[in-house]
Amino acid sequence: MKRLWAGGQHFGRNRRILVAAATVAGTAALMIVGGATRADRAPDLDLSHYELVFDENFDTLDVSGRGPGTRWIAHTPWNGDFGDALFVDPTPDFPFTVENGILRIEARKEEDGIWRSGLLSSTDPSGEGFQMQYGYFEMRAKMPPGPGVWPAFWLIYNRSPDSSLEIDVVEYYGHAPDIYHSVLKVWPKNDTVEEQTYDFVHDVPWGSLVDEYHNYGVSVEPDEIIFYLDGHEMARTPTPVEHMGPLFILLDLALGSGFPIEHTKNPSHMYVDHVRAYRRKGG
Repeated sequence: MKRLWAGGQHFGRNRRILVAAATVAGTAALMIVGGATRADRAPDLDLSHYELVFDENFDTLDVSGRGPGTRWIAHTPWNGDFGDALFVDPTPDFPFTVENGILRIEARKEEDGIWRSGLLSSTDPSGEGFQMQYGYFEMRAKMPPGPGVWPAFWLIYNRSPDSSLEIDVVEYYGHAPDIYHSVLKVWPKNDTVEEQTYDFVHDVPWGSLVDEYHNYGVSVEPDEIIFYLDGHEMARTPTPVEHMGPLFILLDLALGSGFPIEHTKNPSHMYVDHVRAYRRKGG
Protein backbone atom coordinates (compact mmCIF):
# COMPACT_ATOMS: atom_id res chain seq x y z
CA MET A 1 0.00 0.00 0.00
CA LYS A 2 1.91 2.97 -1.30
CA ARG A 3 1.36 6.69 -1.12
CA LEU A 4 -0.88 7.94 -3.92
CA TRP A 5 -1.57 11.34 -5.42
CA ALA A 6 -4.58 11.46 -7.69
CA GLY A 7 -7.55 13.66 -8.40
CA GLY A 8 -6.27 16.46 -6.20
CA GLN A 9 -6.29 14.32 -3.06
CA HIS A 10 -3.36 12.93 -1.10
CA PHE A 11 -3.68 9.44 0.29
CA GLY A 12 -1.19 8.58 3.03
CA ARG A 13 -0.13 5.09 3.88
CA ASN A 14 -2.56 3.24 6.14
CA ARG A 15 -0.99 0.09 7.58
CA ARG A 16 -4.12 -1.11 9.37
CA ILE A 17 -5.89 -4.04 7.77
CA LEU A 18 -9.45 -2.83 7.22
CA VAL A 19 -10.63 -6.06 5.61
CA ALA A 20 -8.76 -9.35 5.25
CA ALA A 21 -10.31 -12.14 3.22
CA ALA A 22 -8.86 -14.84 1.01
CA THR A 23 -9.36 -18.29 -0.37
CA VAL A 24 -5.87 -19.64 0.13
CA ALA A 25 -4.68 -22.55 -1.95
CA GLY A 26 -1.44 -22.84 0.01
CA THR A 27 0.75 -20.60 2.08
CA ALA A 28 4.20 -22.05 2.49
CA ALA A 29 6.57 -22.88 -0.35
CA LEU A 30 7.36 -26.23 1.22
CA MET A 31 4.10 -27.10 2.97
CA ILE A 32 2.44 -30.46 2.37
CA VAL A 33 -0.30 -30.13 -0.25
CA GLY A 34 -2.14 -33.18 -1.53
CA GLY A 35 0.56 -35.58 -0.38
CA ALA A 36 3.42 -33.74 -2.07
CA THR A 37 5.46 -30.71 -1.15
CA ARG A 38 4.60 -27.43 -2.88
CA ALA A 39 8.00 -27.55 -4.57
CA ASP A 40 7.22 -30.97 -6.02
CA ARG A 41 3.67 -30.52 -7.26
CA ALA A 42 2.81 -29.00 -10.62
CA PRO A 43 2.21 -25.24 -10.71
CA ASP A 44 -1.36 -23.98 -10.78
CA LEU A 45 -0.62 -21.23 -13.29
CA ASP A 46 -1.51 -22.04 -16.91
CA LEU A 47 -0.52 -19.44 -19.53
CA SER A 48 -1.29 -21.59 -22.56
CA HIS A 49 -4.22 -19.33 -23.47
CA TYR A 50 -2.22 -16.13 -23.02
CA GLU A 51 0.20 -14.18 -25.19
CA LEU A 52 3.23 -12.21 -24.02
CA VAL A 53 2.64 -8.48 -24.56
CA PHE A 54 5.30 -6.91 -22.29
CA ASP A 55 8.74 -8.49 -21.90
CA GLU A 56 11.47 -6.73 -19.93
CA ASN A 57 14.52 -8.97 -19.65
CA PHE A 58 16.91 -6.19 -18.57
CA ASP A 59 19.50 -6.81 -21.23
CA THR A 60 19.51 -3.00 -21.24
CA LEU A 61 17.49 -0.44 -19.30
CA ASP A 62 15.53 2.30 -21.08
CA VAL A 63 14.75 4.77 -18.28
CA SER A 64 14.59 8.52 -17.68
CA GLY A 65 13.58 10.68 -14.77
CA ARG A 66 10.06 11.46 -15.92
CA GLY A 67 9.98 10.77 -19.67
CA PRO A 68 8.62 11.09 -22.23
CA GLY A 69 9.74 8.48 -24.69
CA THR A 70 11.39 5.90 -22.43
CA ARG A 71 10.06 2.50 -21.46
CA TRP A 72 10.39 3.31 -17.76
CA ILE A 73 10.47 6.46 -15.67
CA ALA A 74 12.16 6.68 -12.26
CA HIS A 75 9.30 8.23 -10.28
CA THR A 76 5.62 7.61 -9.69
CA PRO A 77 3.66 9.38 -12.45
CA TRP A 78 1.88 11.45 -9.77
CA ASN A 79 5.34 12.42 -8.38
CA GLY A 80 4.66 11.07 -4.91
CA ASP A 81 7.52 9.53 -2.96
CA PHE A 82 6.92 7.23 -0.01
CA GLY A 83 9.04 5.52 2.60
CA ASP A 84 12.34 6.72 4.05
CA ALA A 85 14.47 6.80 0.90
CA LEU A 86 14.22 9.36 -1.88
CA PHE A 87 13.60 7.96 -5.36
CA VAL A 88 16.12 9.69 -7.62
CA ASP A 89 16.72 10.30 -11.31
CA PRO A 90 19.02 7.67 -12.81
CA THR A 91 22.73 8.26 -13.34
CA PRO A 92 25.09 5.82 -15.12
CA ASP A 93 25.76 3.81 -11.93
CA PHE A 94 22.93 4.64 -9.51
CA PRO A 95 20.34 3.60 -8.47
CA PHE A 96 20.00 1.17 -11.40
CA THR A 97 22.64 -1.05 -12.94
CA VAL A 98 22.20 -3.87 -15.45
CA GLU A 99 24.59 -6.79 -15.86
CA ASN A 100 24.06 -10.19 -17.51
CA GLY A 101 20.32 -9.61 -17.85
CA ILE A 102 19.81 -8.70 -14.19
CA LEU A 103 18.63 -5.32 -12.94
CA ARG A 104 20.09 -4.21 -9.62
CA ILE A 105 18.24 -1.52 -7.68
CA GLU A 106 20.41 0.03 -4.99
CA ALA A 107 19.41 1.87 -1.82
CA ARG A 108 22.30 3.88 -0.37
CA LYS A 109 22.78 6.25 2.55
CA GLU A 110 25.13 8.97 1.37
CA GLU A 111 27.44 11.37 3.17
CA ASP A 112 24.64 13.89 3.74
CA GLY A 113 22.81 11.26 5.82
CA ILE A 114 19.99 10.87 3.28
CA TRP A 115 18.96 7.50 1.90
CA ARG A 116 18.34 7.39 -1.86
CA SER A 117 16.98 4.53 -3.94
CA GLY A 118 15.18 3.58 -7.15
CA LEU A 119 11.67 3.10 -8.51
CA LEU A 120 10.49 2.17 -12.02
CA SER A 121 7.08 2.98 -13.52
CA SER A 122 5.86 1.72 -16.90
CA THR A 123 3.89 4.93 -17.62
CA ASP A 124 4.87 8.59 -17.47
CA PRO A 125 2.87 11.54 -16.03
CA SER A 126 0.93 11.96 -19.29
CA GLY A 127 -0.21 8.31 -19.18
CA GLU A 128 2.05 7.18 -22.02
CA GLY A 129 3.61 3.75 -21.64
CA PHE A 130 2.57 0.17 -20.98
CA GLN A 131 -0.71 -0.51 -19.22
CA MET A 132 -3.27 -3.32 -19.37
CA GLN A 133 -6.61 -3.84 -17.65
CA TYR A 134 -6.82 -7.65 -17.58
CA GLY A 135 -4.15 -10.33 -17.80
CA TYR A 136 -1.24 -11.83 -15.92
CA PHE A 137 1.63 -9.72 -14.53
CA GLU A 138 4.90 -11.15 -13.18
CA MET A 139 8.24 -10.13 -11.70
CA ARG A 140 11.12 -12.54 -11.07
CA ALA A 141 13.32 -11.12 -8.32
CA LYS A 142 15.54 -11.70 -5.31
CA MET A 143 14.85 -9.57 -2.25
CA PRO A 144 17.40 -7.57 -0.23
CA PRO A 145 18.33 -8.85 3.25
CA GLY A 146 18.06 -7.11 6.58
CA PRO A 147 15.66 -4.93 8.55
CA GLY A 148 14.19 -1.75 7.11
CA VAL A 149 14.03 -2.78 3.45
CA TRP A 150 10.61 -2.61 1.80
CA PRO A 151 10.76 -3.75 -1.86
CA ALA A 152 7.61 -4.18 -3.91
CA PHE A 153 6.09 -5.06 -7.28
CA TRP A 154 2.70 -3.42 -7.77
CA LEU A 155 0.04 -2.23 -10.20
CA ILE A 156 -2.08 0.94 -10.25
CA TYR A 157 -5.24 2.14 -11.97
CA ASN A 158 -5.78 5.80 -11.02
CA ARG A 159 -7.69 7.41 -13.90
CA SER A 160 -11.14 7.12 -12.34
CA PRO A 161 -12.54 10.37 -10.87
CA ASP A 162 -13.83 8.46 -7.84
CA SER A 163 -11.08 6.05 -6.76
CA SER A 164 -7.70 4.48 -7.41
CA LEU A 165 -7.06 0.73 -7.39
CA GLU A 166 -3.71 -0.64 -6.19
CA ILE A 167 -2.61 -4.27 -6.43
CA ASP A 168 0.58 -5.08 -4.52
CA VAL A 169 1.72 -8.39 -5.97
CA VAL A 170 4.49 -8.54 -3.38
CA GLU A 171 5.42 -6.30 -0.49
CA TYR A 172 8.39 -7.63 1.48
CA TYR A 173 9.50 -6.34 4.88
CA GLY A 174 13.10 -7.21 5.67
CA HIS A 175 12.55 -7.63 9.41
CA ALA A 176 10.21 -10.59 8.70
CA PRO A 177 12.04 -12.93 6.28
CA ASP A 178 9.50 -15.75 6.67
CA ILE A 179 6.50 -13.93 5.16
CA TYR A 180 5.47 -11.55 2.42
CA HIS A 181 2.29 -9.62 1.69
CA SER A 182 -0.04 -9.32 -1.30
CA VAL A 183 -2.43 -6.40 -0.96
CA LEU A 184 -5.50 -5.17 -2.80
CA LYS A 185 -6.33 -1.55 -2.00
CA VAL A 186 -9.14 0.78 -3.10
CA TRP A 187 -8.23 4.43 -2.43
CA PRO A 188 -11.24 6.79 -2.43
CA LYS A 189 -11.02 10.21 -4.07
CA ASN A 190 -14.38 11.37 -2.71
CA ASP A 191 -17.04 10.22 -0.28
CA THR A 192 -18.87 8.10 -2.86
CA VAL A 193 -16.32 5.26 -2.48
CA GLU A 194 -15.36 3.39 0.68
CA GLU A 195 -11.70 2.74 1.40
CA GLN A 196 -10.93 -0.99 1.24
CA THR A 197 -7.84 -3.01 2.12
CA TYR A 198 -7.36 -6.75 1.60
CA ASP A 199 -4.00 -7.87 2.99
CA PHE A 200 -2.94 -11.48 2.32
CA VAL A 201 0.04 -12.67 4.37
CA HIS A 202 1.94 -15.62 2.90
CA ASP A 203 4.27 -17.87 4.89
CA VAL A 204 7.54 -18.88 3.19
CA PRO A 205 10.66 -20.71 4.39
CA TRP A 206 12.89 -18.39 6.42
CA GLY A 207 15.18 -16.34 4.18
CA SER A 208 14.07 -18.07 0.96
CA LEU A 209 13.03 -14.83 -0.77
CA VAL A 210 16.49 -13.35 -0.08
CA ASP A 211 18.51 -16.42 -0.99
CA GLU A 212 16.81 -17.28 -4.30
CA TYR A 213 14.94 -15.75 -7.22
CA HIS A 214 11.18 -16.26 -7.21
CA ASN A 215 8.33 -15.44 -9.60
CA TYR A 216 5.74 -13.11 -8.06
CA GLY A 217 2.61 -13.00 -10.19
CA VAL A 218 -1.00 -11.91 -10.28
CA SER A 219 -3.84 -12.74 -12.66
CA VAL A 220 -6.33 -9.89 -12.97
CA GLU A 221 -9.62 -10.82 -14.61
CA PRO A 222 -13.13 -9.30 -14.57
CA ASP A 223 -14.33 -11.66 -11.84
CA GLU A 224 -11.24 -12.57 -9.77
CA ILE A 225 -7.74 -11.51 -8.82
CA ILE A 226 -5.41 -14.45 -8.11
CA PHE A 227 -1.94 -14.12 -6.56
CA TYR A 228 0.84 -16.60 -7.39
CA LEU A 229 4.30 -17.50 -6.13
CA ASP A 230 6.40 -19.53 -8.57
CA GLY A 231 3.22 -20.47 -10.42
CA HIS A 232 1.44 -21.75 -7.30
CA GLU A 233 -1.76 -20.04 -6.23
CA MET A 234 -1.43 -18.23 -2.91
CA ALA A 235 -4.73 -16.33 -2.60
CA ARG A 236 -7.71 -15.10 -4.59
CA THR A 237 -10.37 -12.44 -4.12
CA PRO A 238 -13.23 -10.98 -6.18
CA THR A 239 -12.25 -8.12 -8.49
CA PRO A 240 -13.57 -4.84 -7.05
CA VAL A 241 -16.13 -2.91 -9.06
CA GLU A 242 -13.67 0.02 -8.86
CA HIS A 243 -11.39 -1.73 -11.38
CA MET A 244 -12.53 0.07 -14.52
CA GLY A 245 -9.38 0.73 -16.55
CA PRO A 246 -5.81 -0.26 -17.41
CA LEU A 247 -3.17 -0.97 -14.76
CA PHE A 248 0.43 0.15 -15.09
CA ILE A 249 3.46 -1.49 -13.49
CA LEU A 250 5.73 -0.24 -10.71
CA LEU A 251 8.65 -1.84 -8.88
CA ASP A 252 10.87 -0.29 -6.28
CA LEU A 253 13.24 -0.68 -3.36
CA ALA A 254 11.71 1.49 -0.65
CA LEU A 255 12.72 1.67 3.00
CA GLY A 256 10.86 1.95 6.26
CA SER A 257 7.06 1.81 6.01
CA GLY A 258 6.96 2.71 9.70
CA PHE A 259 9.68 0.24 10.62
CA PRO A 260 13.11 1.48 11.80
CA ILE A 261 15.98 1.75 9.32
CA GLU A 262 18.91 2.44 11.65
CA HIS A 263 20.15 -1.13 11.12
CA THR A 264 19.40 -1.30 7.39
CA LYS A 265 22.37 -2.57 5.41
CA ASN A 266 24.15 0.24 3.51
CA PRO A 267 23.99 -0.28 0.60
CA SER A 268 21.06 -2.65 0.08
CA HIS A 269 20.29 -4.30 -3.26
CA MET A 270 17.23 -5.77 -4.94
CA TYR A 271 17.82 -7.95 -8.02
CA VAL A 272 15.24 -8.33 -10.80
CA ASP A 273 15.54 -10.90 -13.59
CA HIS A 274 12.44 -9.99 -15.58
CA VAL A 275 9.09 -8.19 -15.62
CA ARG A 276 6.41 -9.59 -17.94
CA ALA A 277 2.76 -9.20 -18.77
CA TYR A 278 0.47 -11.58 -20.65
CA ARG A 279 -2.93 -10.97 -22.23
CA ARG A 280 -5.56 -13.61 -22.85
CA LYS A 281 -5.54 -14.65 -26.52
CA GLY A 282 -8.42 -13.19 -28.47
CA GLY A 283 -9.21 -10.84 -25.59
